[in-house]
Amino acid sequence: MKAKGKHILVVDDEPPIQRNLRRNLTAMGYEVLVAENGEQAVEMARLHYPDLILLDLHLPNGKLDGIDVCVQVRQLMQTPIIVLSALTEEKRKVQALDLGADDYLTKPFSTEELLARVRACLRRANATAEITDPEVLQSEDGYLYMHVARRQVLVAGHEVRLTPTEFELLRRLMLYAGKVLTHRSLLRAVWGPEYGEEADYLRVYVRQLRRKVEVEPSRPRYILTEPGVGYVFHVRVEVQSS
Repeated sequence: MKAKGKHILVVDDEPPIQRNLRRNLTAMGYEVLVAENGEQAVEMARLHYPDLILLDLHLPNGKLDGIDVCVQVRQLMQTPIIVLSALTEEKRKVQALDLGADDYLTKPFSTEELLARVRACLRRANATAEITDPEVLQSEDGYLYMHVARRQVLVAGHEVRLTPTEFELLRRLMLYAGKVLTHRSLLRAVWGPEYGEEADYLRVYVRQLRRKVEVEPSRPRYILTEPGVGYVFHVRVEVQSS
């Protein structure tokens, strides 16, 4: 099935990769925009507000590299970002995930894997429209409040901005408060059926989420680790339905 109406911004400085990504994404019905450097990427994101960004971390032809682009885009919008990285860029890849990227692909990657990750990322971004769970989730102490339909999260009464992936991860944990959710179940529920074995990957997102919602991220009260198994939202959650 082909996608219609979804705009993807490809940020890469290599013409062969640009052409390959444009050809494969266009064949699936996506509208494709291309930026050759970091400055163009930020400006095009600002002008066109794409549905998804494919971002190469290595952008030598400008003042902004992929990490800089990730930071600046996240200050403007919550558009999903999939970073593209080489095997030698492991630390930078983790840094990008910490700064709000939603997924990553390590070069070289297959067309099938790319398209699967794109579909999964767009599905997470659009998940709110399909959610039938309670409209409001709130920790019993009132510290954490989530309005699902509005995609709004309040921490101690102050709104915090979560990426689509962070939002869905927190929603899932709060929805099943008190129950230990395994690495596999969280990965498949939040990222999609293509995932299941990336426990280290999940750990990066939990760490980033804790930084945004916990009083002391190094000593979490709400999102606790069950060693070797998964994670649990430890505080009871009150639910409200529309």
